[in-house]
Amino acid sequence: MFSKNDWKNRRVLILGLARSGTEAAYLLHQLGADVTVNDSLAFDENELAQELQSLGIRTVCGSHPPELIEEKPEVLVKNPGIRYDHELVQKAVEAGIPIITEVEAAYDAAPCDMIGITGSNGKTTTTTYIHEMLKGSSRQPLLAGNIGETASKVVRQASSDHVMVTELSSFQLMGTVNFRPNVAVLLNIADAHLDYHGSKEAYIEAKAMLFRNQTESDTLVYNADDPIVCSMVESAPSIKIPFSTKKKLADGACLFDGWLCLHGEKLVRETDFSLPGSYNIANGLAAAAAAAAAGAELEQIKSVLRQFGGVEHRLQHVMVWKERTFFNNSKATNVPAAVTSLQAFTQPVILIAGGLDRGLSFDGLIPEMSNVHGLISYGETAGKLLEAGESAGVPERHQTETLEKAVELAIDVSREGDVILLSPACASWDQFSTFEERGRTFIHAVEQATGKKAGNHT
Repeated sequence: MFSKNDWKNRRVLILGLARSGTEAAYLLHQLGADVTVNDSLAFDENELAQELQSLGIRTVCGSHPPELIEEKPEVLVKNPGIRYDHELVQKAVEAGIPIITEVEAAYDAAPCDMIGITGSNGKTTTTTYIHEMLKGSSRQPLLAGNIGETASKVVRQASSDHVMVTELSSFQLMGTVNFRPNVAVLLNIADAHLDYHGSKEAYIEAKAMLFRNQTESDTLVYNADDPIVCSMVESAPSIKIPFSTKKKLADGACLFDGWLCLHGEKLVRETDFSLPGSYNIANGLAAAAAAAAAGAELEQIKSVLRQFGGVEHRLQHVMVWKERTFFNNSKATNVPAAVTSLQAFTQPVILIAGGLDRGLSFDGLIPEMSNVHGLISYGETAGKLLEAGESAGVPERHQTETLEKAVELAIDVSREGDVILLSPACASWDQFSTFEERGRTFIHAVEQATGKKAGNHT
């Protein structure tokens, strides 16, 4: 591959627009490359392609003609969502054309250090944690990747005074060649995206690209409680910093004797940590280790661990009202995600769940509802969820049509000390266009019912 100084006049084919391909096109065009973009959406309906063409970028829309590979581009930049068995990608492989994702292009162009965060779960929370912890440090953090703006867009506003905090998926990492974050964070490995990668081994190999190019001067923060992760990082040359919620680590981040600790120093008491659940403690420990390695101030790290309210729609703390605590976990679009949120609480829970009926079973919720004393179900799956609640022996069970009404019912059956939790275990598409819209509706309904603004503690 080549660096930013070499992109001038290089022939680049970008396959697939959306945010990723569009921002890669802007970046590489700015760096002087000869860019062609190819997208399946017809040009007349394709506003992104029209914008790019207005800048003088060649656009080919409506199909994927093989001639684009026969023109022998020097690199193919692939949208991460496009599989490697796509016809043009296969032709590029056969022709020996390097295939990358926009993360590689952003890395080539970056004038600053990069922190890369990946894992099967917890990426967004950990990335946000690190970003918050680095505020006020010697270098201003910029948030990039799946969590918000693409790395190719963020890098265009970066200078040497910045550090890019970048959430990375296995899809993105699979398309990297020289990518080398100064600080890498590997959170965990579970069975995920096997339909895309073909096997767990291929998925693990893609995740390992996070630290493949690191050297002895770089830092790798890893989960010492995950055997697969430990095996993956064994031969990494980086400075390795483990984190654990299960064992004491003299040199690393851990939960010990009721304290979150870093390199033997106490950060905050577990009881003062702001988010529920051991998995959030693990995310906080990983973030603290990474942020400290990148130059964050210790007091800022401690402050964030005490006050961070969570990422929007991901077990997000909404408010405390009359000793009831509200959490928005609208991102829980399936049963395993809802189970994880239930496991985060030891206090009694009023669970609000429901949504699109995909014909799936909710039996996986039953053993996890021992501390649920109220279930309010709504939407297409309301009846099925009510049956699961009955099997689990949940005392208070109610069914309704809308999320707004579910919030009212949840408050009616709640008691002081309860958690009122939206964790739908379903996709949102029966009543909402996205899980974000569903989460915002929940927060608004809570505000309407309580007369308080989100974030209040009264």
